[in-house]
Amino acid sequence: MIEKALVFSENEFGKIDGKVANGLVRHSERYEIVGVIDSTKVDFDAGEYLDGIKNNIPIFKSIDDALNSLNYVPENFIYGIALLTSFLNKGQRNIILSAIENRMNIVNGLPEYFTEDDEFVQKANEYGVRIYDIRKAPPRNELHIFSGRILEISTPVILVAGTDCAVGKRTTALLFVESLKKQGLKTIFVTTGQTGLLQGAKYGIALDVLTSGFATGELENAIVNAVATEQPDIIIVEGQGALSHPAFTSSSAILRGAQPNAIIIQHPPKRKNHCDYPNIPMPTLESEIKINELFSKSKVIAITLNHEDMTDAELEDTIIEYEDRYKLPTTDVLKYGCDKIIKKIYEIFPEILK
Repeated sequence: MIEKALVFSENEFGKIDGKVANGLVRHSERYEIVGVIDSTKVDFDAGEYLDGIKNNIPIFKSIDDALNSLNYVPENFIYGIALLTSFLNKGQRNIILSAIENRMNIVNGLPEYFTEDDEFVQKANEYGVRIYDIRKAPPRNELHIFSGRILEISTPVILVAGTDCAVGKRTTALLFVESLKKQGLKTIFVTTGQTGLLQGAKYGIALDVLTSGFATGELENAIVNAVATEQPDIIIVEGQGALSHPAFTSSSAILRGAQPNAIIIQHPPKRKNHCDYPNIPMPTLESEIKINELFSKSKVIAITLNHEDMTDAELEDTIIEYEDRYKLPTTDVLKYGCDKIIKKIYEIFPEILK
């Protein structure tokens, strides 16, 4: 059975650093999200606040407020913030301790491992709850190095890459998966980050906590296992960060490990500087396309947009402009769906329709 969960996203829900909570509100096969904790957005419906569509997930002021309103204790408390500085401050630690004292399991996506925190472990033992570090790497003897097996598979692999972190690569990838499945295609999503794992992805691993020697091998192994087990028609891989971004070596590991047959680039046209790095200007879309194609020896086949800070008119004009400039199908899948991009996929990989 799917377990119920509260998601903590104080002051960050709907923002870039609330991307874990945002993703879980939009899609989760692993947990039933029964509420978000963010005192700055109390009384909003989470779906309506995020995407303009109600989904009956309330936003609460605090843990106590949530438990009083729900009139029961959910099994899990998910820490849904992904800050650049991943270590908890005193106030955030107290939130975790309060959740434990209310007998909720703690689900943590940070690279700060709660299972290695003596205070958290002692408190969890005292109250009979568990701590799950979703981002913690498997033991070294269970990790894989790149083998070349990925080169033997015939299933098309499509990577959703981007020009920055937190631009919607995972959301776009999941919408592609959903749309392809509705058309009768057996489609597998391979995640490369903690939010995808929290959402219930069957295949993948959080790559950014692995050394470079294992990151390519773990992603290759996930894809090869997915093909062997599921025999899918197509595989969609989630990208991380941006290939040109100095903080994201996982981007190059994904290109090496996945060996994609095609790439889709996600881009926020109005973003001026890299997320969390205000002194580093965003790359141009043209430069990111070129570097991905050169590095991977695969073609970028489409552009998907993140409409942050854009009016509908600006978005429509940008789509027209990009399609004329880059000669690639361009859309915002949250606003307009995936049909245009899926049509291009069928043109390039007609064998998946047989």
